[in-house]
Amino acid sequence: MATESDIIKLLDALVSYNTVNDPNRGVKPTREIVDFIFEWLSKRGIYSDIIESSGYYSIFGYLGQKPPCVGLLAHYDTVPAVPERWSYDPFKLTVTDGRAYGRGALDDKSNVVSILVALEKLKGHQLNCGVVFAFTGDEEVGGSNGALVVSQKLKSEGMLPKYLINGDGVGMVPIVRRRKSFSAEVRVPSRKTVVKGKIGTAKFTAYYPVSQHAHAAYFIGGADSHPLVSASVFIRENNAFVRSIKGAFLKSNVIPPEVEIEYVIPDPRGEDAEIDEGLTELVRALLPLVKTPIRTRAYSEYGVSITPNVYSFSNGYHKVVLDIRAMSLKEDVVESLKEVISESLYNASIDVRTDAGSYLNTSPRSKVVESIIASLKEVGVKPYLAEGAGASDSRYFTPLGVEAVDIGPRGGNMHGDNEYVEIESLKLMPIVYYNAVRSLSSK
Repeated sequence: MATESDIIKLLDALVSYNTVNDPNRGVKPTREIVDFIFEWLSKRGIYSDIIESSGYYSIFGYLGQKPPCVGLLAHYDTVPAVPERWSYDPFKLTVTDGRAYGRGALDDKSNVVSILVALEKLKGHQLNCGVVFAFTGDEEVGGSNGALVVSQKLKSEGMLPKYLINGDGVGMVPIVRRRKSFSAEVRVPSRKTVVKGKIGTAKFTAYYPVSQHAHAAYFIGGADSHPLVSASVFIRENNAFVRSIKGAFLKSNVIPPEVEIEYVIPDPRGEDAEIDEGLTELVRALLPLVKTPIRTRAYSEYGVSITPNVYSFSNGYHKVVLDIRAMSLKEDVVESLKEVISESLYNASIDVRTDAGSYLNTSPRSKVVESIIASLKEVGVKPYLAEGAGASDSRYFTPLGVEAVDIGPRGGNMHGDNEYVEIESLKLMPIVYYNAVRSLSSK
């Protein structure tokens, strides 16, 4: 295997490329890092090609004979960074106290490095079956122009592997389950009227007593507090009407930090106040909506989570977008939500959207899981299987019958300030990939 110095040098090179994905600002990764990886592979005699889709670039290649039996996958794009909140330059790798800091050092350039190093080692060995690999540039914004395109290409060319090791995890823990994500927009027409009552305002904030996150996939109902759901309970408990809603609504999978409502509590002695019956019904319905009993197709330790994260008003309609995580299919979600809406809302409509992926639910007895477990043991790591809260690119391969597992090195502050990977773990991951692929290619 490559030396620690070589591994850190490669990670340093990758981190130096700003590969931020930020659709709100129209920012996406440029092609420079793709060209760097392509040249790195070419110098080592490893075949690869570059795929472009809607301005996003992926690197695709293979080792050994066709068709492949195992695939390796990782992504090089990152979430944005706010440099003034970091102790280090986020786009320059800083190594100190056994850690390497930088945006993407953990998620997910460490896995790109680990797979590259493993591929270099595998190149020198005779494999009983082929290995296909890809590095994509849009995982942080959904993967539809990266992993989805790659999976469709492999299927069309008869190159789909039986197994996939997706380098997108943390803690050197094999992830065998992940829920599918859905986005549901519920909208109701505005119906304004005047009532007598007392006007007031109430402010509600997100509260996480255990860990700060704000990502919808990590929201734990019963422990965490959602501001819009709190507003719904307030309106229901006080039998109040809603006049308006304000809040820092960012995106459908981000919990708003704060929500403020202006309301009216009915009182025949109060003043005349304009309220919106449609908005009131929508806010009241949020409580039963987040408790919708959606049919599930497989076990998840997180169960079903539904969070209303975006509110907007346009063209005479109030709209709330629900982020839904469940081991379910689209028809399960639509059927269940329609039943709740029919009981809770007047003249409402719903639009449920999801991507082409599915949930991840790989048997612990799958050979890909067994190979990762054995490989972790070989490097002295005691393995245990886990479920990931968020989605990953493996979801585009599982509907095609590919058995997948997600994994990644130890580190911290993923998506946060001062993101880092532990050097010792980074040194072990190429060995984990190498041993697992050798094991799978011999079966």
